[in-house]
Amino acid sequence: MKRARIIYNPSSGRETAKREMLDIIRVYEQAGYETSTFATTPEPFSARNEATRAALDGFELIVAAGGDGTINEVVNGIAPLAKRPKMAIIPAGTTNDYARALKVSRDDPLAAAKVILKDQTIKMDIGRISATGPTVAENGQVEGPEDASYFMNIAALGTLSEVTYGVPSAMKSLYGYLAYLVKGAELLTRLKPVKAKVVYDDGEYDGDISMIFLALTNSVGGFESIVPDAKLDDGQFTLLIVKAANLWQITQLAAQVLNGSHVNNQQLIYKKTSKVEITPLSDEPIKVNIDGEYGGDAPMTFENLKQHIEFVADISALAVDATNAKIQEQFVEQVEALEASQQDPAADQKEKK
Repeated sequence: MKRARIIYNPSSGRETAKREMLDIIRVYEQAGYETSTFATTPEPFSARNEATRAALDGFELIVAAGGDGTINEVVNGIAPLAKRPKMAIIPAGTTNDYARALKVSRDDPLAAAKVILKDQTIKMDIGRISATGPTVAENGQVEGPEDASYFMNIAALGTLSEVTYGVPSAMKSLYGYLAYLVKGAELLTRLKPVKAKVVYDDGEYDGDISMIFLALTNSVGGFESIVPDAKLDDGQFTLLIVKAANLWQITQLAAQVLNGSHVNNQQLIYKKTSKVEITPLSDEPIKVNIDGEYGGDAPMTFENLKQHIEFVADISALAVDATNAKIQEQFVEQVEALEASQQDPAADQKEKK
């Protein structure tokens, strides 16, 4: 029997996943996995270290149950490995951006677990970050620097990127998404551009910047309109560079984001790219937000690892243009084959005659 390891954060959200854990385990057992659990601890990198251990021990599936921070840690635990298990997620955080992108229930942990019963997966792009740049691969490991870290949804730089990691955990638990809105309104009043050089696949920008987004999915901070054309598996980041702008211009841009018309705003550079290098041009530190948490300061290099980790997802619920055409064709073929196998035997025999 295949084995699954559920790595869960016992304090995420309102502990709903923890309360339903026995039922969740039964779901994975039903799917054919001998299932065990691991509760994360306050020890640094608890989820990441357990994910690495379980992967090296041969577990075929690792389930990350918690907020986007817990999922990020599990991704960091398996992304550097040459042989990587499948991943599934059970969201229990505040915004749950990644669950939204994979069409996994964000308010019902048991329903999120039951997606495994659909037997649908997608190989997702993963972002790799480093300060030193890529190195030559050795011993079957993924080519990359020793100081690399990974992200599955978004990297953001600039004052406004401080919104998510600037909100205290207690405030997130009590007030949810409202906590982010309050923090965002506070930061707007002290918006300060920084000078930086951004190099991407087919160009570069050198100057004042209010904010930089690097997105792997179309779900950013609870919004699906910021990067409406993002694909999950094409090997490309969606890069957004908000040039220096005053408070009025930022407010206008934010309003345009709601209907997706911001992509043509002159204050914005909107590009597809597989690699980005960001270098500060002043002594002002540029903080980097990685999947909602503080991830260090630039300079940094970001690389897209195409279809790097296979995730359990509700492929049938994804928009047709959310993945590459080949994935969609394979899914249609699987559905047609399943329907054919479930035909009425009597009708099938009549057809043969």
